[in-house]
Amino acid sequence: MLLEVTGLKSAYGRIEALHGIDIQVKEGELVALVGANGAGKTTFLRALSGVQPASAGTIRFDGVDIGRAKPEKRVEMGICQVPEGRQVFGPLAVEDNLRLGAFRRKGKDVEADLEKVYDTFPILKKKRNEAAGTLSGGQQQMLAMGRALMAHPRLLLLDEPSMGLAPLLVGEIFNIVQMLREQGTTILLVEQNAFSALAIADRGYVIETGSIVLTDTGEALLADDKVKAAYLGL
Repeated sequence: MLLEVTGLKSAYGRIEALHGIDIQVKEGELVALVGANGAGKTTFLRALSGVQPASAGTIRFDGVDIGRAKPEKRVEMGICQVPEGRQVFGPLAVEDNLRLGAFRRKGKDVEADLEKVYDTFPILKKKRNEAAGTLSGGQQQMLAMGRALMAHPRLLLLDEPSMGLAPLLVGEIFNIVQMLREQGTTILLVEQNAFSALAIADRGYVIETGSIVLTDTGEALLADDKVKAAYLGL
């Protein structure tokens, strides 16, 4: 088990946002966490990354309790997040954004990894010298994902990668996520687009108002009547 979260709670002041979350991710899996806007998905990822404090519960990564570890230590261990809204460094060139993903690494393998990212996202190579802020929304999403890959993630956290994208681009992004999984990257995918997320997930969790209410394989959740009614419009 690469990631094991037990009883995780987190609050904003007196308002508890997570009410004892239990989630597991095995190495090599693509696990989806789906739910409505405001259900606690982003708060959960922020707690995993260490930028949002947990008030209770444990987070174990590769058997190590990281609940008190600083965010930069979690990155060193291999937990890398692609944030909601992409958050690229707009004035910097595309390639500079990618290199920032590897700022804690040194050596020739950084150059090799840069070429791997360009192979995965050819449009980024074409625009490598352009300012990141001039890219389209879909291209910025690819850049944010490429930046995270430059850190050599053992666990890739994707926060709403389809947000704000045209339907055609949404399909392209999910195809890339599926490809990364097939290449061996372990992925925790947080999405409001439940259908697309569960369609490619090995397993899924449904979160409502800070609590996990359903968990099963992605295929089984797609066929679940409650999920169909609440998230798929069926």
